[in-house]
Amino acid sequence: MEKQSRRFLLKSAVKTAAVVTAGAMTAEKAVAQSTGKLEKRSPLPAAPQAGAKPLFSSVVAYGNLLFLAGVGAHFKGTIQDQTKSVLDELEKTLADSGSSLQNVLKVSVFLNDIKDFDGMNSVYSQRNWGSLPPARTTVSPAGGLPGENALVEIDMIAYI
Repeated sequence: MEKQSRRFLLKSAVKTAAVVTAGAMTAEKAVAQSTGKLEKRSPLPAAPQAGAKPLFSSVVAYGNLLFLAGVGAHFKGTIQDQTKSVLDELEKTLADSGSSLQNVLKVSVFLNDIKDFDGMNSVYSQRNWGSLPPARTTVSPAGGLPGENALVEIDMIAYI
């Protein structure tokens, strides 16, 4: 078998996934890009821009992949309260982008204190991730999380 580059394999996987999932979309939902040159784009309707250009997007699509920016909770509360709030917001972004928790491929969880692992898991495990849960990494950054009162931040990669 000939050795293939990572880039080739990734492009092939994106194209294959786009073809497989393209038929499952409805007209009102965001559609996977299955033909032509793949482009970075927003799956959400354009919002009016007032003031300075944003530093980052909450979600970016490439082909039929969705990359959701990290969401943190910045209020006083328990790890369970904050995890629920973060997952609710991410689930809404997925739905607005034409996807769902069942289509999540990878989750990264950042905890301010690794001792909150069990508390975060108690909420995380209650979500409907489908028959095959996403791959997940959970870490506690040495410098903590940005923002006041933040106990958890989560980002995701999903497909449309």
